Amino acid sequence: MTAPIQLHRKPSRLAVLAMGAIGIVFGDIGTSPLYTMNETLGRHGMSPTPAAVLGVLSLIFWSLMIVVSLKYVTFVMRADNKGEGGIMALMALAQRSIGSSSPRARWMLAVLGIFGASLFYGDGVITPAITVLGAVEGLKVAEPALEQYVVVISLAILGSVFALQRHGTHIVGRMFAPVMVLWFLVLAMLGIHQIVQHPQVLHALDPRYALGFFISHGYRSFIALGGVVLALTGAEALYADMGHFGKKPIRLAWFGFVLPALLLNYFGQGALLLINPAAIASPFYHMVPAPLLYPMIALATAAAIIGSQAVISGAFSMTREAMSLGYSPRMAVVHTSREMSGQVFVPWVNRLLMVMVFGAVLGFRSSDNLGAAYGIAVTGTMTVTTLLALVVARKHWHWNWPSVILVGVLFLTVDLAFLGANALKIAHGGWFPLVLAVILFIMMTTWRRGRELVVREIKQGGLALAPFIKSIIEHPPLRVPGTAIFLTANQEAVPHALLHNLKHNKVLHQRNVLLTVEVLETPLAEPEERIRITLLEGNFYGLELRFGFAEDPNIPLALTMCAREGLGFDMMDTTFFLSRETIVAAVRRPGMALWRDKLFVYLSRNAMPATAFFQIPGNRLIELGARVEI
Repeated sequence: MTAPIQLHRKPSRLAVLAMGAIGIVFGDIGTSPLYTMNETLGRHGMSPTPAAVLGVLSLIFWSLMIVVSLKYVTFVMRADNKGEGGIMALMALAQRSIGSSSPRARWMLAVLGIFGASLFYGDGVITPAITVLGAVEGLKVAEPALEQYVVVISLAILGSVFALQRHGTHIVGRMFAPVMVLWFLVLAMLGIHQIVQHPQVLHALDPRYALGFFISHGYRSFIALGGVVLALTGAEALYADMGHFGKKPIRLAWFGFVLPALLLNYFGQGALLLINPAAIASPFYHMVPAPLLYPMIALATAAAIIGSQAVISGAFSMTREAMSLGYSPRMAVVHTSREMSGQVFVPWVNRLLMVMVFGAVLGFRSSDNLGAAYGIAVTGTMTVTTLLALVVARKHWHWNWPSVILVGVLFLTVDLAFLGANALKIAHGGWFPLVLAVILFIMMTTWRRGRELVVREIKQGGLALAPFIKSIIEHPPLRVPGTAIFLTANQEAVPHALLHNLKHNKVLHQRNVLLTVEVLETPLAEPEERIRITLLEGNFYGLELRFGFAEDPNIPLALTMCAREGLGFDMMDTTFFLSRETIVAAVRRPGMALWRDKLFVYLSRNAMPATAFFQIPGNRLIELGARVEI
């Protein structure tokens, strides 16, 4: 009787997760029909002739099939790092695949991954702005006099979006899923209504129409690719949110529901343009019957709110991974679900994104203007993702070179074509996400390099541990009952906090543990690798705790698991000692430029304290100061 119950529950849970994915993951790509056709055919001096309409439709169809269905949903999502997705998780997987034998290759992969992640944050700023503006601009179609209120209404809606984030992906997804299901059903019905009247639009399924579009329109067709890429926005968020729902629910929702609805709507817009080219001003809203226009604007606005959610939740996941991998200062992370560890909320990132999104809306003021800024971030991140995934295919999956080259040529040809087309937009708004990406890249690399310099200084200035323990045994100081745990980055040197305690208090605890925390390049640490205990002389112990980058490094909880390894802890009889580093930017020390040293000092002072990050109780903690020059 047990098996039938299990068989009944599995599809139920898969269906629930697929519904949640529809509510969160596909919101971004699902709102692309609001502006893609207008941006592609309504600008760049291109007329919506039948040949142009069929050519653009063919480009959109094959782009969705190759980039989203084949590359992301089938190929890239296979490169999950033990269930986690996103470019940071992919970078860690690629680095782990090549091992530690090639530091230069690891450094190049890190640079690629960090820059791709920085571009993704740029996408996270522009996506909410363009989707909400694109939806609210439907008011101009219903009543041109309402145009002056579009920006104000958009800002109010976006403010509510960011206010909702603290309730978590699980709650938000449950609220949004029914709305997005209705949205995709309406997309499909609007499209079917037009296709039935003008079935000749289905000729665009033939890729020769896309080829003919390039031949007949020449240079302008290449520029038009910058508009076609808007149909693909959200593919990277789809991968980044994989840790929230899992790959199976996302694949089920995409192939079984989302993709058909999108294609029907795009082809419906094309069918409308074949008989009414003037509808190019807003082909989506011109498909809607006049009595239903205002309800459709309301539904589109709700879908735009949800579309913003995909990249926002993806930014939260990526920030958490960046912190654990050492590329971001420590920040408060709030877990919003007991069932899915990947569902998190990062308050600081939420506030920063809100400020930047408001700035984008006020600065660009329309979805048309933002369209010029949009594609460069998306295509840059897509290209980096392809390169990292190819490394994983070769080194981790052990594909042969012909297979890697064949797949690489296919995907990179498409990615670089889109990237080149959007590079032409840099002067017209594409500079905005690039500037954001460069700023974030500098901050992330500065933090990583700064932490390396701090650890190097601590190791160089440390007293060798073995001779110190020997001298303690030969000349024992006063011992007091209890256990002292000293957090250190170097198991071979005496922690500064231990030396300060011995120097000023003239005592040692009965048992002294040197604790090092290491974050692995996998989301979760395996049980056999989580704890490593080294027995030293003089009742000293070396303890290494390992966590995955998707885990919260809870030290007190990890210490309770040490008992089975022969080192038990009574937390009421245990004191934590930590050296609180005061970092100073020195003028003539090797490492980084002085301005980067100062930036690192600023980031360090504003980072979340290590004690809070490691969840060490404040009433069991003693912090001792240490000055470190970099």
